[in-house]
Amino acid sequence: MSTRPSGTSDALPAEFGFIGRIFRPLAGEGALDLRDDAAVLTPPAGREMVMAVDAMVEGVHFLPDDPADTVGRKLLRCNLSDLAAMDATPLGYLLTVARPRHVAEPWFTAFADGLRADQGTYGLGLLGGDTTSTTGPLVLSLTIVGHVAPGCALRRTTARAGDGLWVTGTIGDGALGLLALRGQVPDPDHALATRYRLPCPRLGLGLHGIASAAMDVSDGLVQDAGHLARESGVGVVIEVDRVPLSDAARAAGPQWRETCLTGGDDYELLLAVPPEHEQALLARGRHHGVRMTRIGRFIDPAGSAGVQLRDAHGAEVKVAHTGWSHL
Repeated sequence: MSTRPSGTSDALPAEFGFIGRIFRPLAGEGALDLRDDAAVLTPPAGREMVMAVDAMVEGVHFLPDDPADTVGRKLLRCNLSDLAAMDATPLGYLLTVARPRHVAEPWFTAFADGLRADQGTYGLGLLGGDTTSTTGPLVLSLTIVGHVAPGCALRRTTARAGDGLWVTGTIGDGALGLLALRGQVPDPDHALATRYRLPCPRLGLGLHGIASAAMDVSDGLVQDAGHLARESGVGVVIEVDRVPLSDAARAAGPQWRETCLTGGDDYELLLAVPPEHEQALLARGRHHGVRMTRIGRFIDPAGSAGVQLRDAHGAEVKVAHTGWSHL
């Protein structure tokens, strides 16, 4: 990870020491032990590189009292979900830390422990990054690097009218988990809080040739389905009664349905799947132990562009907002 003097004679050694103690044990192949300005990386032969970046800000994307290890794991998993949406395989990551004075080194030790645990789970290592100080909240940014067979990356722009809209897993647990941590939703088994803190990136499903388009659900099901439809130049109908909910989400009560549809933080996959590929998708789901649910369909935009929400009787369902806005 690169270093930058802050104007005092001992700042540079202090930063080197911080990197050495906290992050050097995470260094992966190509990182050069985090002692140079950049990593040297050779992708697997015959593969295309895939890269994505996401940032998390204290008080916005995680609570100040969230356990540090889960913050590290969530940061990595959110980025891994972007790879999963393109059907890519992880290779490594870059990390940038803007550290305020109120966050002491033991917090970062636990943060790195969380990263180390998931590095082992998902088979990747730290390649480098940057550290700096800030007078604002803690800011963490991670750039994920992966690879995919040439021409096989799933895109947002290739859904077609007639494709089914499918989703992995269950929807709404992340948003309800945040509310549970704030004491607004009952969560006796901590299932919702766990889903908020530790999303499950749907890597390795092998969806090329099955799905025609994909993206992950980070900003709300309704909003992200709209993104997928708009980028593909089609409309989409969501049958809200088909949207899969966990037992914990159902137990919270029907008054939270709109939160489940629009709240975000699910990190499940939205998939456009032609009818002739549905059985192959279900087979992949069974093989990997991942629930696959058809929740709607993509339609010709000439009839109705944008997102339509319908109940089991075909009646329109209205929501106050469609999802999370970053600005």
